[in-house]
Parts: sequence; structure tokens; C-alpha cells
Amino acid sequence: MLLNTLMLALRSIRRNLLRSFLTILGIVIGVSAVITMVTLGNGATMAVQNQISGLGTNLLQVRPGQRMMGPGGGGGGAPSFKEVDADAIASQIGGIAAVAPEARTASTVVANGRNWTSSIIGSTNGWLLTGNWKIGDGRVFSDDELRAGAAVCMIGETVRRELFGKRPAVGEQLRVKQISCEVVAVLASKGQGSFGNDQDDVVLVPIKTLQRRITGSTRVNTLLVSMMDGSDASRVKAGITQLLRERRKLAPSDEDNFNVLDTKQLAEALSGTTKVMTMLLGAVAAVSLLVGGIGIMNIMLVSVTERTREIGLRLAIGALEREVLLQFLIEAVVLSSLGGLIGIVLATGASLGLASVMEVPYLFNPGVNLLSFLFSAGIGVLFGYFPARRAARLDPIEALRHE
Repeated sequence: MLLNTLMLALRSIRRNLLRSFLTILGIVIGVSAVITMVTLGNGATMAVQNQISGLGTNLLQVRPGQRMMGPGGGGGGAPSFKEVDADAIASQIGGIAAVAPEARTASTVVANGRNWTSSIIGSTNGWLLTGNWKIGDGRVFSDDELRAGAAVCMIGETVRRELFGKRPAVGEQLRVKQISCEVVAVLASKGQGSFGNDQDDVVLVPIKTLQRRITGSTRVNTLLVSMMDGSDASRVKAGITQLLRERRKLAPSDEDNFNVLDTKQLAEALSGTTKVMTMLLGAVAAVSLLVGGIGIMNIMLVSVTERTREIGLRLAIGALEREVLLQFLIEAVVLSSLGGLIGIVLATGASLGLASVMEVPYLFNPGVNLLSFLFSAGIGVLFGYFPARRAARLDPIEALRHE
């Protein structure tokens, strides 16, 4: 009986293909919108996590100032750090894998008859460890070069491409302001950062080279602290805070004139924000599913009116009310389920295309696709029941008299 009822429902849908398509259009749009929004939201969350993790593994950033500043921002009137602060953290705090002082400036660099404005960073080899940087070609700074503030540098992939094109850069000379330094390494590419900056647009020099020969200042903007795997971040942060308060001679009643940022917490906060936005967008898109369900109910009511004589004839020759109810209910469910399947196909194509345009990973979520399909089928049951019940309760005699 169920198979016969299903065939009757499919035959009825096939007789009015255009109307059936327009009926399920709301379901198609709703399902595709929900899946696309959730998929892109998950991809954006993953992109944020990847970009934050690109800053470094178990990384703490210590900056002067009582309020958080932007990437590379200063600390207003708060005193800056010194290179010895990094040495103190490395020697006195447990659970530390690497510490690197970082000073930054921006300058035009010249090489090979070309010029390019880039970020000039002064630090040590520990900067590579704290930031998960790999050497693409070349070597790290030697201890003698770091102590003497030698005229050597490492460059990012963007700087290499803009200044040297396809030529090897290692061993070439690059001029930063008034000094000419030898390129000893090209850093492996890391791409866009978590704040939208190009991480490969960088020139790294020994921190003493930057301080003595480029900026003329001993200021250190940031202390980068990479913790060992399994280290207690709260304990390490408390130890750094206590040590720096002592070194900066702060009284117990004084507020910290520096802040310690845990990039893992930043990643969790940003990921939480994108997840909330994803849920919100998915909920807004789901409203169109309800609109599609109302459209199905309207068309099914029209269908009941058009087929009143047919219903009356079936009831008159012995069809049971539940059989008529089941026929129209199955018709509504088939319509909404078909709309759900088409919506899933469209959403997959849209998600792949938009993920490529937005440069976020495409993450197929079978749970969301299955839930959207089941929800669309449920819409058919919910909004198809009233028209089906109305059809099943028709009086056969009155139905046969219907013009």
C-alpha cells in the first residue's frame, strides 16, 4: 500500500512539474543558505585558528602598556623592555622553550635596482622558534653576528620576490637605510597573518644591528615567549608577571604597566566569536525554510481543492481516510525532501566557490547536511499534515458533487 501511495504522489507531482518546482523553491533556498552559511562559518573559524597558530606554538606576547594595542602597537607612556628582560625570563622562569626580544620599524629596502617598503625586525634566532618560522634557504645568525650587531639579514618570501624576482637571494646585498647587509637566509612562506597582514613582508636583522645602526634606540617593543608543551600557561604567565614587576620596580599597589597576551586564549576568543556569528547566520537562513513550508501548505491546499472529485471518488469506492491522508502527506514530504536534496547540491557548489573566493578552507560537515535534509522533510510533515487531513475528512458525496 505504501508503495502504491508513493507512486500516486510522484505521479501527481510529475503532472505539475513547474508548480512543484516553484513550491519547493523556498525549501531549496533555505537548505542551501543554511548549509552554505554554516560551512563558510566553520571554514572561517578554522582559518582564524590556523592564522593564530601561525603566530607561534604556546606563545605568550609581552608588551608594555596597561591596555592591549594592535599588532606591533606600542605601550603609550609605559617604559619599554630591554634585551636583558628576555634573558631574565629565559633563565628564571621554568617551562620556557624560547624567549626572543623584538623591536620593529618600517623602512624602504633596496636591492637589485629595486626598492620595497617592509617591516624591519630586530631580534635573535629565538624569534624563529617562537614564531614557528622555518628557513627556506640559507642559515641562522651566528653567535658572533648577534653579539657584534653584524650587517646580516634574513628576508621573507614577499621581500625576496619583490626585490630579487626569480634570482636566488642568499649571498646578495640588501640596503636598509644607511647600511648594506648580506642576505644570509630566506624564510619559508607563512602567508597572511591573523590581523590581515602579510607575514612574509619582513626583514629580520640581529637586534643589536637594528638598535645601533638603524633606529639608534635600545627600546624593545615585545618579548616573545614560547612555552614548552604541557606547560601550565597560567603559572608561566604569573611567573613572568611577578618577575617583570620586580624588574620594573612596581609597588604592590601599582597596576601592571605591561600586559601578557596568550595567543591560545586569543584564538579561542576569536573562534568563539566566529562560531556565534555562524549560528546566527544559520538561524536567519533557516527562516526561509519556514517560508518554504508555508508555500508547500498553500499549494497542497490548492491541490486538495482541485482534486476534490478525485478524492471523493477514491473514498466512494472504499479508500480509507488514512490512505487519503497518507497520499497527500507523502506528496508533501516528497516535495520538501526533493527540495532538500537540490538545496544540498547547490550548497555544496556554492560553498566550494565562495570558500575559494574568501580564501578559507572548505570543511564538509555531514551532520549539517543530514540535519538540513531531515529538517526539510520534517517541514513537509508539519505543513503537509493539515491539507492531508482536510482531504481525508471530505464527505464523499459532497466531494463528488464538487464542480
